[in-house]
Amino acid sequence: MDTHARTRSTIESPLAIVAALHEEIAGLIDRMPDEQRERHAGRDFWCGQLHGQPVVLVLCGIGKVAAATTAALLVERYRVGRIVFTGVAGGLGPGVRVGDVVLARQFLQHDMDASPLFPRHEVPGHGRSRFDADPLLTDGLELACERMLSVLPTQLPPATVQAFGLQAPRLHQGLLLSGDRFVATTAESRALQAELPDALAVEMEGAAMAQVCHDLGVPLAVVRTISDRADDSAHVDFPRFLREVASRYSAATIEALFTSASPACGSTASAPGQTAP
Repeated sequence: MDTHARTRSTIESPLAIVAALHEEIAGLIDRMPDEQRERHAGRDFWCGQLHGQPVVLVLCGIGKVAAATTAALLVERYRVGRIVFTGVAGGLGPGVRVGDVVLARQFLQHDMDASPLFPRHEVPGHGRSRFDADPLLTDGLELACERMLSVLPTQLPPATVQAFGLQAPRLHQGLLLSGDRFVATTAESRALQAELPDALAVEMEGAAMAQVCHDLGVPLAVVRTISDRADDSAHVDFPRFLREVASRYSAATIEALFTSASPACGSTASAPGQTAP
C-alpha cells in the first residue's frame, strides 16, 4: 500500500479521543448527538460523530497498563486509525507553568529500568527509550492548541484566572515522561529534571500508549494541560482546576482540531470569519 493509500485509509477510520479522567472528555460527549455507549473490558466507549467525522471516545483510566490496554482495544476492536490523548500533567521544564499546555513530540517511561540487562529507560525488545508522536497528527494538534489558547483563556471567569495564576498561558512542545507513580515532591521532580533535562512534563499514560501505537502502526498525538509543578509547591485545588480549566481546554482543543484544515484529522477548515471555540 502506498503512502497516499495508507493516509486515506487512516483518515477514513474513526479517530479515537482518550482521557484518563471523565471530566476531560465529558464536554465532548455532550457534543455527540448520536453517541452510542458500549461497555467493554471495564471501560466505557462512546461511538458517534463530531463535526461529521467518526470518533470513538473512551475513558482509559489511570496508569500505563490501563493506557496500553485501551490503545490495543481501540485498534483491534474499534479499528481506529488515529488516537489523540488529552488530559493533565505536572510541569517539569523551565517556564512550564500551571495553565500552560504541553504537546508531546517524544515519550519516555521514566520508571522503565531493566538494567543491567538493558540501559536504563530502554524498552526491552525495542532498542530505544524514546518513542515519537506522529508528526502529521501532532502538527494538526499544534494548530488546534494555538487556536484554543488565542481565545479560551480570555473567556475564563476572572476568579478562575486569579485562583490559578493563569497569565498568558503558553504552548510547549517536546519530551513527555510517563510512569506508574504520581510525582508530587520536589525531590522526585528534581531527580527527573537532573536525569532527563529536556523533559517538559510528567504524567502516567502517554509513553505506554506510544509504545503500543508504535507496535501497531497507529498515529498518536498527546496534549496535556499543566495542573501543577509536580513538586512540594503543588497546592492546586485539583478538582476545581480539572472542572474549570483543564476540561474546557481539552474540549476546545479537540473542537479546534476538527475545524482545522489538517489532513491528518480528516476535517475541513472553518468557514471564513469563524473562530475556534
